[in-house]
Amino acid sequence: MNKNELDPAWTESQLRDADWQTSSLSSGGTNCVQVAFLAQGIVALRDSKNIEKPAHLFTDDEYDAFVGGILSGELRRS
Repeated sequence: MNKNELDPAWTESQLRDADWQTSSLSSGGTNCVQVAFLAQGIVALRDSKNIEKPAHLFTDDEYDAFVGGILSGELRRS
């Protein structure tokens, strides 16, 4: 799936009906990143403080690489 070729109407519908998840470590879900797993292997990320702004979309493989980088410490500030 090429996320750049998604139909905008499909994307809008998916995001509107998405089941947004917030980490259980979040304090009230108001200052964190939220994730939603959409159809067609697309993952959406958004800022819980700015939910009106567009979500960032990733393929499953891109999301797995992102999470893997966090877990391995690869994405930490030096």
